[in-house]
Amino acid sequence: MSATFEVKPAPVTPARTEAVKRTPPPRPSRRTAARRSLRRHWQLYLLIILPLAYFAIFKYIPIANAVIAFKNYSPVKGPWGSDWVGFKNFELFFQNPVFWTLVKNTFFLAAYTVLASFPIPIILAIALNEIRNGRFKKTVQLVTYAPYFISTVVVVSMTILVLSPRLGFVNDAIGLFGVPQIDFLGRPDYFRHIYVWSDVWQTTGYSAVIYLAALSGIDPALHESARIDGASRLQRIWNVDLPGIMPTAVIILVLGVGNIMSIGFEKAFLLQNPLNTAQSEIIATYVYKTGLLNADFSMATAIGLFNSVINLFLLLGVNFVAKRITGNGLWS
Repeated sequence: MSATFEVKPAPVTPARTEAVKRTPPPRPSRRTAARRSLRRHWQLYLLIILPLAYFAIFKYIPIANAVIAFKNYSPVKGPWGSDWVGFKNFELFFQNPVFWTLVKNTFFLAAYTVLASFPIPIILAIALNEIRNGRFKKTVQLVTYAPYFISTVVVVSMTILVLSPRLGFVNDAIGLFGVPQIDFLGRPDYFRHIYVWSDVWQTTGYSAVIYLAALSGIDPALHESARIDGASRLQRIWNVDLPGIMPTAVIILVLGVGNIMSIGFEKAFLLQNPLNTAQSEIIATYVYKTGLLNADFSMATAIGLFNSVINLFLLLGVNFVAKRITGNGLWS
């Protein structure tokens, strides 16, 4: 005689039901999640194909040719067939008498540009944000934003004409007060001021648009609360607007300092002449003359690689400091 046993299920209690509800569902694998995301957002992935192709073709693939900085490059043998010379090109550049002059000119010009161009767009954006007259606001935006679309060559031509000793109205204006004519572009001590403030005039309106977008994202309830508490307009700007755009400002500052050694080549080269090279000769113009005019491609690549490494360390250092001080940075 065999005995049969009946297994009864455990009673369903409220505690057990709650435990079952709290148990998270199994997470899908990365491949499954990627497949689902691709099916759901295929339009977005389609849009980024061209930008990714641009960066891959014109930015990342050419990095491989940076190897000629460590070679005695020969156009006949190619980048990979040329003879290795190690760090010889870097040593020659560091021993060059103009090395410290190039670094000093590049650093001072870039630092001056960052310091001058960083606060002015913020001031303009806050001022535009406080204007209630719509027509006047749009007019100011148009006037300040339009120079950004002017070619650098045109801006330099305008600058040369304005500051010309014989034809420029600046010399005509100061001549009314008995001041003799000044050759602004022929004096090295004026070069940095001309470069920086013409750049500020050209880019301030465009940079202010970024801060205006950040200001539009501030909760209006914060301003209403500040008004109720009796805060003045300046107090609302200081305690509401500035903290609201601080993350954006920090990121722009970090990016600006990270590119401090990559100051623009076009304007510096176009404003340069034999009289102001003491301050207008920067790394970018020296690379152009070394690589293209003198056909020393290995040396030019070595100088450019050195410049990029310095920029990388500056970017990492400034991002670290900004992260420690403000809590905001390019990445967490």
